[in-house]
Amino acid sequence: MGASETPPARRDRLLRVSGALALVSLLLVLADYLHPFGPKLLLWLPSTAGAIVVFLAFLRTSRTASLPEPTRRFWRHLTYAVACVSVGTSVKTVNVLTAADPHGPQTGRVMLACCAAAVLFIVYALYRLPLSRQSSGELLRVVLDAGTLMLATAVFVWHYATRSALSSGNRTAVYVSLFVAVIALLAVFAASRFVFSSHLLVDKRALRLIALAMLVGSVGPMFRAPFEVVDPYLFPDLVSTPIVYLLATCAAVYQRGTRVGPRRGAAAAPRHRSFSLLPYAAVAAVDALLVADSMGRGTEGIVIVGAAVMITALVVLRQLTAFHDNSRLLERLDHGAKHDALTQLPNRVLFHARLQQALTAPGDRPVAVALIDLDDFKEVNDTLGHEVGDLLLVGVAQRLAGCVRAGDTIARLGGDEFVVVLDDADPASADQAAERMVNALRQPVYADGHELPIRASIGIADGRSGDESSVLLRHADIAMYAAKNVPGTACLHYTASMAANGTEHAHLGAELREAITGGQLFLLYQPIVSLDDGRIMGSEALVRWAHPVHGTCAPDAFIPVAERTGLIVPLGQWVMRTAFAQLASWIAEHGDALPGVLNVNVSARDLREPGFPDGVAELLSEFGLAADRVVLEITETMALEPGQSITNLHRLRTLGVRVSLDDFGTGHSTLTLLHECPIDEIKLDRSFTQAHVDGRPPVSAAVIHLAQALGLHPVAEGVETAEQAEQLLALGYIAAQGYYFARPMPAERFGELLRANRSLMPAPAWQAA
Repeated sequence: MGASETPPARRDRLLRVSGALALVSLLLVLADYLHPFGPKLLLWLPSTAGAIVVFLAFLRTSRTASLPEPTRRFWRHLTYAVACVSVGTSVKTVNVLTAADPHGPQTGRVMLACCAAAVLFIVYALYRLPLSRQSSGELLRVVLDAGTLMLATAVFVWHYATRSALSSGNRTAVYVSLFVAVIALLAVFAASRFVFSSHLLVDKRALRLIALAMLVGSVGPMFRAPFEVVDPYLFPDLVSTPIVYLLATCAAVYQRGTRVGPRRGAAAAPRHRSFSLLPYAAVAAVDALLVADSMGRGTEGIVIVGAAVMITALVVLRQLTAFHDNSRLLERLDHGAKHDALTQLPNRVLFHARLQQALTAPGDRPVAVALIDLDDFKEVNDTLGHEVGDLLLVGVAQRLAGCVRAGDTIARLGGDEFVVVLDDADPASADQAAERMVNALRQPVYADGHELPIRASIGIADGRSGDESSVLLRHADIAMYAAKNVPGTACLHYTASMAANGTEHAHLGAELREAITGGQLFLLYQPIVSLDDGRIMGSEALVRWAHPVHGTCAPDAFIPVAERTGLIVPLGQWVMRTAFAQLASWIAEHGDALPGVLNVNVSARDLREPGFPDGVAELLSEFGLAADRVVLEITETMALEPGQSITNLHRLRTLGVRVSLDDFGTGHSTLTLLHECPIDEIKLDRSFTQAHVDGRPPVSAAVIHLAQALGLHPVAEGVETAEQAEQLLALGYIAAQGYYFARPMPAERFGELLRANRSLMPAPAWQAA
């Protein structure tokens, strides 16, 4: 709960009056203690006047319109409690001043009833006030702390009140003492339990002052004996009661100046129990009482008591040290849960909390969201490695953080996406912030010896308080994708016309979902042939979409949509099931004479699914396929992903399924990757197959030597000419695929090739002529 004082407590008139009354009472009691004087009514007037002051302060707070209704209700109940205490104090004043013998506690039935009613009002007020949800462990610690404070109070009650009443032999005094003790302990336990809990609607300082006031009010009257010796009309209540009223008035003033709820731009407070010194103070007070009581009982008793107190102090010091260490650990854990580990910016969780906070803050204010996406970041990762990519992200994060105001929030959503919450920013202010970001990203980032130019697309959604955060973020996303069509680093505000393109994307996603279930997808198969004789060694399954309007769509047209909409998983399942079924059909027709294997592409999302290997195993069992008949193709980026992806690759290899590294040479290819990644095959990318190198050994030559040294099966992709095929064969390549041999074809046409059992190696041009 955040708090901002308006007006400051020191300027409140009622508080000044209450402080003056407490000071006057203290001076009068001190003067009477040194030299008794009359009339005695002067001693009791500050207490009566203080009750009126605190009643007005509580009443004023209970009627403060800016406070929530539960808070006002809490202070209204406390006002009733103060009224009861005021009546009880007035009755006691009359009893003391009119009694024939003022010795004794002078607590009649009316006063006890008023005090009991006041305690019940306080307990009921605390009970009605909502608390934050607590675990059983947190609740246990709260009860233990409150119990410690209550037990310490009970020790003082026994020592200074109940014990004296028992020794006097006066049953009435004993009953009164026990009744007062029970009420005091109940009040202390209720107040301390609430103070130690996580409260939402009452100022923390006010609660602590109320708890302290109840403690002073409960313990103060116990010290009657030293006052009574000097003057029978002198009571400790004359000092403690005005102090109680001063503390209570200060609490009411603090509450009036507090705006309940989080401040704008403030971070959400970490959820952990705050530290309180009150239980330790209670232990120290009991130890002090023990030391004072042991004086005069001999050296041995003092040594034992002193040792016990020292041991207690050391244990308390040890607990305080452990608590400090735990608090630091909790702070680190809380920071890690709400911040990105790489850039140390707020993560998605904290971003949504800050955005929701800005949209729900009081008043009607503009709120803008800027979504930043780094273009060509994948190429940096693939060509220079993830370490350089991480350094690029850190550099961009630092620059973006320097472009926003203190009240704004810059966060990393994941990957290469950043987002900024611009609180209280109209479109013009959002443009200024975007201009600062664009200027900051114009200079390249230097990472690990590489100069990396930055190209980013920025989409801005302009909103106001009360808007839906999901809508605002979706608008920023649409604007950001529109900015990608502008050359260079560009920034665009969301407009209604952009929604048409966004709707088209959403419509395409809906169509793709229907295509998966409605039979619009089909597979083509491209032969993988032997470079030696052109015989078929296997095939690669390639998905296509027979769109009812746009015709046949290649994967590049719908795979990105499938990845953004989450349809990539059911799409991959459809491809694998269909390909396995076709392979089983060919095996049933050709038996053991069927050459080779079937290659199926796997998406990164599929490979991250924990149940992916089990799904592959179920399909193999369903269609009766041998695992070594299947090759699953992955990209180099997927092979580098730690965690579940690598685990799944090992599980697939255990099943007997072979793994192929597709487009080898275009990504983060290293000897470490080839040695540690569980793969069986590498497919040389078409860019190296088709490259013309003058006077230097081609990359394809290095790759074949590397594959042979590591025991990997090499396949060359994209072979389109006889010259390329001959060069690859001369280098030692065994298998290849490409338009030179055959284009992707339907399953029926591929089946005809299998039945024909002929070479796919084209005849030389002179022979064809």
